[in-house]
Amino acid sequence: MGFEIKRVGIIGAGQMGNGIAHVCALAGYDVVLNDLEKDRLKSSLATINGNMSRQVGKGLYSDEEKQAALGRIHGTDQTADLSEVDLVIEAAVEKEEIKRRIFAAVCPFLKPEAILATNTSSISITRLAASTDRPERFIGIHFMNPVPLMQLVELVRGIATEDETFELSKAFVTRLGKTYAVSEDFPAFMVNRILLPMINEAIYTLYEGVGSVDAIDTAMRLGANHPMGPLQLADFIGLDTCLSIMQVLHEGLADSKYRPCPLLVKYVEAGWLGRKTQRGFYDYRGEKPVPTR
Repeated sequence: MGFEIKRVGIIGAGQMGNGIAHVCALAGYDVVLNDLEKDRLKSSLATINGNMSRQVGKGLYSDEEKQAALGRIHGTDQTADLSEVDLVIEAAVEKEEIKRRIFAAVCPFLKPEAILATNTSSISITRLAASTDRPERFIGIHFMNPVPLMQLVELVRGIATEDETFELSKAFVTRLGKTYAVSEDFPAFMVNRILLPMINEAIYTLYEGVGSVDAIDTAMRLGANHPMGPLQLADFIGLDTCLSIMQVLHEGLADSKYRPCPLLVKYVEAGWLGRKTQRGFYDYRGEKPVPTR
């Protein structure tokens, strides 16, 4: 009997972290959800409870299963509580220096055989792995948002990632009921390399006055059969995250086609980051979202 993943640690109790905790607990894993802010932990556990209740309401599983899953999640602000986990998934903001700081803080507490994964949507796995004490046990496990609903997980090996780490990660994702797609370790992997330039192009289309927010989103929803328009989607992702990914693409591939639109930069500088700040390409402060341009 080789190494097995039984306990999962998640670092960061934001939108992605609580979604990952949700699906791990439902799949029967014991979950240690770690965040330095106690308030964020508290609201994260409340969000998980609410999301699970909605799924119970839809008949996806029973109330007993929900209660059992919630009982498997342990929230903590202590890094030392990750010492017994078999897999740690870092789900902090999309900033390389913050991720590196987290790895430096957490690695001394992990058991030597524990796998360290990052949920980064764009940053080099090889480079992040090199900043840790376990590049062979390091991998990219990139979930899509919202995690409980989205079927895909991108698996990304760094140059040093061992086969065992890769195989264990594939088995883990499969047990969650998700489908994995394997991407090579290049800037923004597959989904965001294709998706973010489309969003950036939609912002250029707005910036250049080709169409209004409403016209662009309606055109792509009805003309390309997308479930939501690109500007609505940008607000959902967070305009700061969109900008970070475009910067990673622009710097990593040095191609002018990835240049972030100046209007995207302006919105981020204004602090209009989308839904999470109540304003982005739409204003969410009223009854229904109103385009801001």
